[in-house]
Amino acid sequence: MDAHAIDKSKLPSRHVTEGPSRAPHRSYLYAMGLTKEEIHQPLVGVASCWNEAAPCNISLMRQAQVVKKGVTAAKGTPREFCTITVTDGIAMGHQGMKASLVSRDLIADSVELTMRGHAYDALVGLAGCDKSLPGMMMAMVRLNVPSVFIYGGSILPGNFRGQQVTVQDMFEAVGKHSVGEMSDADLDEIEQVACPSAGSCGAQFTANTMATVAEAIGLALPYSCGAPAPYEIRDKFCYASGEIVMELLARNIRPRDIVTRKSLENAAAVVAASGGSTNAALHLPAMAHECGIEFDLFDVAEIFKKTPYVADLKPGGRYVAKDMFEAGGIPLLMKTLLEHGYLHGDCLTVTGRTIAENMAKVAWNPNQDVVRPADQPITVTGGVVGLRGNLAPDGAIVKVAGMKNLKFSGPARCFDSEEAAFEAVSKRQYKEGEVLVIRYEGPKGGPGMREMLSTTAALYGQGMGDKVALITDGRFSGATRGFCVGHVGPEAAVCGPIALLRDGDIITIDAVDGTLDVGLSDDDMKQRAEGWQPRETDFQSGAIWKYAELVGTARYGAVTHPGGAAEKHCYADV
Repeated sequence: MDAHAIDKSKLPSRHVTEGPSRAPHRSYLYAMGLTKEEIHQPLVGVASCWNEAAPCNISLMRQAQVVKKGVTAAKGTPREFCTITVTDGIAMGHQGMKASLVSRDLIADSVELTMRGHAYDALVGLAGCDKSLPGMMMAMVRLNVPSVFIYGGSILPGNFRGQQVTVQDMFEAVGKHSVGEMSDADLDEIEQVACPSAGSCGAQFTANTMATVAEAIGLALPYSCGAPAPYEIRDKFCYASGEIVMELLARNIRPRDIVTRKSLENAAAVVAASGGSTNAALHLPAMAHECGIEFDLFDVAEIFKKTPYVADLKPGGRYVAKDMFEAGGIPLLMKTLLEHGYLHGDCLTVTGRTIAENMAKVAWNPNQDVVRPADQPITVTGGVVGLRGNLAPDGAIVKVAGMKNLKFSGPARCFDSEEAAFEAVSKRQYKEGEVLVIRYEGPKGGPGMREMLSTTAALYGQGMGDKVALITDGRFSGATRGFCVGHVGPEAAVCGPIALLRDGDIITIDAVDGTLDVGLSDDDMKQRAEGWQPRETDFQSGAIWKYAELVGTARYGAVTHPGGAAEKHCYADV
């Protein structure tokens, strides 16, 4: 790659490196040790979500150094910077989870501002935890400069007395401990072995789901998102990503050339086929919004409905991300979906080739049972299902991978916060057959749309995962299992139907027909709404207040600005 072949007169960095008037700007670059040649090459932002909060982020800075070598080898000038990450495993089960979804949009905003402020020409983004993956990809399509996404890789599975375990087992262990099925000593032992390496949570939870999306949507190199964080092969993917972003720059291939309606459908298909996280139904509409594409929860659900579930991954199945990588990686999953008509093969990717061209030499591995052929699925419809009804006019989502019973009906038991629900569950103050309702946990009402893993895992640990159901206007972790319905909209904070429920109302969930209803008439609802009063949250200042003021509905991705459709200019063309 000859950087001098790239016409810098049309790149953003010309505003800081070219011409006599930019001498002051260049003096700053010289102060950091750059040469004249490096200053006049394309400037490539290398954005990392590195921090010391959790194992999912800890290896990102090291991987970023390898990316920089790749950029340099291709005659680009890498400029590294970091953004924040809120790690769900640490934030889970307390007020810290209200910062999680907020962080997704802050990541996108901070990457945008760093790129804009310093006029970088291209972007390589590294992310490792649930919200940092969509946040980084949202920044890429928002800026629309040539970009490549890199996942930091998954954690290796732990081993507890000969059994493969993940952090999901830790949260469920809390439930077992609460009912005396696990001793203090056992809990102490398992917590020390459950997470044995760097990397993101190892099963098909939200991070690995969105990593699968990154390859399927075309923003990441094939195989790069499946390799576990400790594997040395990650360096090859990082180096290659640094090189390929310069190729994209030379060819002017941009994220919005890659992220299209068809590629979003491909992304939804791999989520369904892998039994992925319900959070994808929030993040895919948000990514579409950045491009100015209408693609809401119902569009995602439509793809889910017609895509077979073929990857036997935890939490609903048997295997973790490491196992799928060793069986053939995400391309193995994509190959069988493509061959049986579930993917659009003509979508462009960061390789400069289409999905079909990338898959041409991918061979089926018959010596594995992690991924089944798409014509021999685990179930004929996807592992995630969209719901709609008089309790959820704006939709809801449920993960059915691994579930046997797809219908549930029972009396409501209402809680106005996760803490109240968790306390009741911990004390076994609920009855078999009830539908637990956790409300005022939506994007505005939380604020922040918390995940309910502590509560759902405790229920599962108590052996009640299939004996009660749970619905919320908040979210669920990708590690959640059991009959758990999230993203119920409109949310309680805006007087959605979930706000009007009372204890004893009969709720019916049907994941076969895709419905969520309560046994109340329209007149009943209207009468109750007349007596409803909005609630004030305890966040009346700061970042979370600001988010609550701006955020939209879960149906459209809980976004905080008008998106690509309202743009007057695109950063890449400044």
